Amino acid sequence: MSMKGEKSVMNMLRGISENGGAVVCIIDSTEMVRRMEQIHKTSAVTSAALGRLLTAAAMMSTYLKNDTDTLTLRIKGDGPAGTVLAVANGKGQVKGYVENPVVEIADRPDGKLNVGGAIGHNGTLSVIRDLGLKEPYVGQIPLVSGEVAEDITNYYATSEQTPTVCALGVLVEPDLTIKKAGGYLLQLLPGATEEEITQLEKNIAAMPPMTHLLEEGVSLEKIMEMVLEGFNPNVLDESSCEYFCDCSKERVERALLSMGKAELEKLAQEEPTAEVCCQFCDKVWKIDLQELLQ
Repeated sequence: MSMKGEKSVMNMLRGISENGGAVVCIIDSTEMVRRMEQIHKTSAVTSAALGRLLTAAAMMSTYLKNDTDTLTLRIKGDGPAGTVLAVANGKGQVKGYVENPVVEIADRPDGKLNVGGAIGHNGTLSVIRDLGLKEPYVGQIPLVSGEVAEDITNYYATSEQTPTVCALGVLVEPDLTIKKAGGYLLQLLPGATEEEITQLEKNIAAMPPMTHLLEEGVSLEKIMEMVLEGFNPNVLDESSCEYFCDCSKERVERALLSMGKAELEKLAQEEPTAEVCCQFCDKVWKIDLQELLQ
């Protein structure tokens, strides 16, 4: 687990067109996805699936107003990966897990990792925003492809009526380590003209894959200029985003206590010390149940 003091690399950038009609968020999520792979020991295709979802959550979290606000993306598909989940907060901290971290599945005909096959083409994408209000905001749509980027794009078009282009990429080495990961989220604001839409479509069609750009060392600012070519874009802000799990002994104890006293006493008789492994990180918490019951 990384420490709070380490977060300093500016790996996310937001830009806006000169006339304010289009905004884009771009991220180099390589280190974040590397940390995820180290924790979850994912196979190549599940690294790509969860890595894409983490990347999307990081970019979408830039719209959260407070540090304590959270955004959760959950995909439940009918593929062998099972549930894939990513949680991001307003501080640029992202965590996630995949129900079945090791999935072996044939690549797509074009030679790319078959993320849609691993996740499944039937199921749902849920977007949950917890803004500290009485009830979280929940949006849910059927999956389009299970490839993640298309599903995020469709979510914005369907649930938020915001024309959006989402591009996500995770490049996995033969030894299963992560070579590069990143993405961008381009959104049109109300009032965009047909000419502007046509120009943006032309720009997107000409864009190389995000991982190729990162491999070649292209800066996030240069990528912004490519996405918004012809719009004289300006940088809105830069920020850092990292894989960070905020689990704690107190949270684990609260979860155990929520089981009820009778169930806890039964557990304590069988095993006085409970070992609880966090699903988001590699931390194992050892809890003295007799002490907890006092």
